[in-house]
Order: sequence, then structure tokens, then C-alpha cells
Amino acid sequence: MSMQQVNKKNIYYPPGGILLWILIFLELITFGAALVAMMVYGKQEPEMFHASRLHLNTTIGTINTIALITSGFFMALSVQYFKEKNLKKSSLFLKLTMLGGVLFLALKGFEYYEKIEVGLTIGYNTFFTFYWLLTLFHVIHLLVGLVILLFMQHDLNKNKTNANLEDIEASAAFWHMCDLIWLLIFPVIYLIF
Repeated sequence: MSMQQVNKKNIYYPPGGILLWILIFLELITFGAALVAMMVYGKQEPEMFHASRLHLNTTIGTINTIALITSGFFMALSVQYFKEKNLKKSSLFLKLTMLGGVLFLALKGFEYYEKIEVGLTIGYNTFFTFYWLLTLFHVIHLLVGLVILLFMQHDLNKNKTNANLEDIEASAAFWHMCDLIWLLIFPVIYLIF
């Protein structure tokens, strides 16, 4: 089977196999349920949630959103160039994807530092309990995604003939899940309350 052919009757289609897609749906349901719970609690204590949200840095949240959307676009380009057998461009856009993830983590780390410095930790109030749990859980997913992308980059650099389309597409699916989760988190935490 060549790099471009995908056996659609195979368990590895959709990209990453059915287990990856089950994981993605479970993660989206988990984050979605937590965000719904946050909104329910927010309706019970609207003043506290609003006052707490004002302590967040919406500029950093917005830049992080742009960084992840851009990195998701670069990931799609990486997959497309891989399908076209342009491994040099595929590798370049994979690196740019990882750069977007690293930028997100650096800015999130700065934001966490700001919160800890002024005592807005996980136990400060209900809003910040949700803030820390949701964003830290997302950061863990992003770190896992970066590790996966590093392995893909290693495969592209080490032995370009053994790079596998299904693996590249599976890593892209996981990365896009991280993007989508952030697109759910950002408006609820940074904008609604």
C-alpha cells in the first residue's frame, strides 16, 4: 500500500482507528459535561463568577485561541503535503504546528504564574476550581499531542519511506481535538461570565 492509499474497510480507518475516535468523543463529552456544570454553578453564583472572570487575561486567552487555530491549520497543511509526498513541506508545517502548541503552553504558563502570584489557586472559589481543572486538563492533552507530533516529526526525519499516512492523520485528529476542546473552553471561561 502506498502512502496515499487508505483502505476504508480497515479498522484503521477513520484515521487512528475506531478506538481513537471513541477516545475523542469521550473527551469531548467529558469537557462538555464539565463546562455545562460550570455554567450551572455560574447561574447559582453569577456575581462571584463574573467578578472572578474579570481576573482572567482575555488578551492571552485570545492569543492562545489564535495560536491553536493557526496550528490546527498548519497541521492540516502538513497532512495535505504528506499526501502529496512533499515530505519537506509536511515536516515544515508539522514543526509550525508544534511551535503553535509551545506558544500556547508558554502563554498559559505565564497566565498560571499570574494567578498563583495573587492567590487565585484551585481552592480560591468555585470559578477558579473549574478554571484550573478545565485548563490543566486541556494542557495535559496538549502536552500529549506535542509528544505525538514529535514522534511524527522523528518518523519524517529518520526514515521518510516508513512514514505512515494513517499515523499522520491520527496525530492530526488528536491535535484537532485539542483545538476543539479549547474552542469550547475559551468562550465559557473567558467571555460568558
